[in-house]
Amino acid sequence: MWILCLILLGAVLGIIARWIIPGVAPAGVGGDIIVGIVGSLIGGWLFRHFGHSSVTLGSFVSAFVVAVVLLRALRAVRSRPAV
Repeated sequence: MWILCLILLGAVLGIIARWIIPGVAPAGVGGDIIVGIVGSLIGGWLFRHFGHSSVTLGSFVSAFVVAVVLLRALRAVRSRPAV
């Protein structure tokens, strides 16, 4: 059940992270939502790995931080000019 919550949370976090990270999204809105879901799953897994068993404010914050970092990394990698 917590995975479903993290997936839904990740979709919302992908949209919020899109507003926070400036610049053109190379993957579009769908890509940002997918990055948010992946970030949420990774952040939730890390939060659960350290002993917290449910989706709480702490898991929200960790999922958001991971989603923003992943989105920033994706935009940095995808926006480089081809050599």
